[in-house]
Amino acid sequence: MFTPEFPYLVEPMRWEDVPQVMAIERVSFPLPWPERAYRYELTENKHSHYMVLRPRGMAPARGWLRWVRRWWQGRSRPPLIGYGGLWMLAGEAHISTIAVAPAWRGRGLGELLLWSMLRWAQEMNAFEATLEVRVSNRVAQNLYHKYGFEQVGRRRRYYQDNNEDAWIMTVRDFGGEAYAARLEALGAALKARLCREAEGAWAGQSGQGGL
Repeated sequence: MFTPEFPYLVEPMRWEDVPQVMAIERVSFPLPWPERAYRYELTENKHSHYMVLRPRGMAPARGWLRWVRRWWQGRSRPPLIGYGGLWMLAGEAHISTIAVAPAWRGRGLGELLLWSMLRWAQEMNAFEATLEVRVSNRVAQNLYHKYGFEQVGRRRRYYQDNNEDAWIMTVRDFGGEAYAARLEALGAALKARLCREAEGAWAGQSGQGGL
């Protein structure tokens, strides 16, 4: 889709991906979406666009390389390890969800999904990007600030599990040339990081038999 040179593959979500999506959904959110919500998003909502993340070839993950090889044996596609989605409404790209499987967090894969969704929104000629984030989620907020999102409002008691407020964060100049250049530079840096870590993982596996 947008990641031909990354060690991970990002591609449009398909209905057959939903069981794996739900497995990640249930361990990522206090109030996970039901499966029927994804059926609606994929088959009925013309404004929705969802993607999934998989290792490209063999996974660049030391502890999980053996597991991925066993899981993938006899299958045509590697396992799903993350996903994200957005809605395109009147030129605004609203990021609706993003999640990475717990064992794969901390590797920059959430950032890869975010970058890929923003690239996707650019291709659809969005002029603004927006999302909501928990006021307590400083890690996510730092990532969004890195990509030019700014706090523009607050939704009171937005999250139903604990009535926590949400920040509304927006990139206002999303359709401009300056932001396009910023996104390109961020993507290049992310690619370098992920490829470097992948090479290190493969180097760590060299000489180990039985994989």
